[in-house]
Amino acid sequence: MAKRIAAFSGLVFRQRAGRLLSRLLGDERGATIIEFAFVAAPLIALPMAIVVTSTVYFAQQGLETAAEATARVLMTGQAQSSGFSAVQLKQAACTALPPFLSCENLLVDVQSAATFSAVSTAAPTITYDSNGAVSNSFSYTPGNAGDIVVIRLMYIWKVPTGPLGFNVATLGNGRRLLIATSMKKTEPFS
Repeated sequence: MAKRIAAFSGLVFRQRAGRLLSRLLGDERGATIIEFAFVAAPLIALPMAIVVTSTVYFAQQGLETAAEATARVLMTGQAQSSGFSAVQLKQAACTALPPFLSCENLLVDVQSAATFSAVSTAAPTITYDSNGAVSNSFSYTPGNAGDIVVIRLMYIWKVPTGPLGFNVATLGNGRRLLIATSMKKTEPFS
């Protein structure tokens, strides 16, 4: 008798499970939410990635504008005639920066040469000391009248990490090195 009850209850369970499974497979009411779950992550991630990328381009353009303004100070001989030091030229560059870029993250490199081919425009390798401060020493040779002067403004900018692993950082710790270079031949200012 116990075997018959066990067999009967197993049969009833299988029948109920079969009916439940067939009802679930035939039910399409939750299909939309499942389909949206597949599409939601990329749909939300794309606009966020666009915002992150556009802020990088916006900051880069602000740095380019500051580099051109600072290069003009060198090209016209204003810095050389006034005896600007590297610190004074950096202050001139800082005044040309847009308000969302701070002067403390700005690095300035000025080189001069007699010919265009003698100037190095390669991107520098940024090194850090034990406290995390930049330990590179950049040159400051503003040149004389008729020299070719290259100014590089470099900015270490903390960028947000985007969704789904999207990352525009080029340095460690979520930072990106923005570089704006301007090469000019100085005017005969003397």
